[in-house]
Amino acid sequence: MKVIGSIQARMSSTRLPGKVLKEIAGKPMLLRQIERIKRSRLLDEVVVATTVNTSDDAIVDLCRRHGIPFYRGSEEDVLGRVSGLVREWKADVHVEFFGDSPLTDAHIIDEAVGFYLKNAPRYDFVSNSIKTTYPPGQEIIVYRGSALLEADAETASDDPLREHVSIHLTRCPGRFKVFGLEAPPYYCFPDIYLEVDTPQDFAVISAIVRHFVDRGMDYFSLSQILDFLAAHPELTETNRDVPR
Repeated sequence: MKVIGSIQARMSSTRLPGKVLKEIAGKPMLLRQIERIKRSRLLDEVVVATTVNTSDDAIVDLCRRHGIPFYRGSEEDVLGRVSGLVREWKADVHVEFFGDSPLTDAHIIDEAVGFYLKNAPRYDFVSNSIKTTYPPGQEIIVYRGSALLEADAETASDDPLREHVSIHLTRCPGRFKVFGLEAPPYYCFPDIYLEVDTPQDFAVISAIVRHFVDRGMDYFSLSQILDFLAAHPELTETNRDVPR
């Protein structure tokens, strides 16, 4: 069974353009995210899903320099783009990530993927994002690859919801078998934002990464992040009230 992870990444973010390649402690944010995700023991490959726009050539250049697989498709039709990736990589299981979440914890990835694998074919879709209990930025979305191809084929080409991906597996109750994972108490901090939408978010993520890198720690867990933020509550206030 082939388990493929993909990261949706593009340069044309409206609130913080070019954020995925902004450097944090000497490395582009996207590269840090890829390195963290690749620590998963259950992913066979991690592929960047970017667009055919020339503005995203810089993302492709990064991938080529570091030997990272990539797939290019439509910017607007994200469902089609990610479905194309799933089809090309022959993914039996697809794990969906977003380029605005650079601090994904590999242990949480493996917990979600492991739960899915142990319970297949009982569920088509398993995610900790159905209800926000983990800190935003720790979303793990796991599903049967063929289910996404079915949803792609069934969704009209002019459907505005094609700008989203996994919503097509959850928006029709009963069409696919869905299960929601919730955070254990020690990870249940839905009001701590570890995603990057705005300059405030980027400042928080940068402060977290620099703290650990300055101490020789290129990888650090969600538990360590939460301990650091508990000792520095002013950081969580920086982006708490940003409109989402």
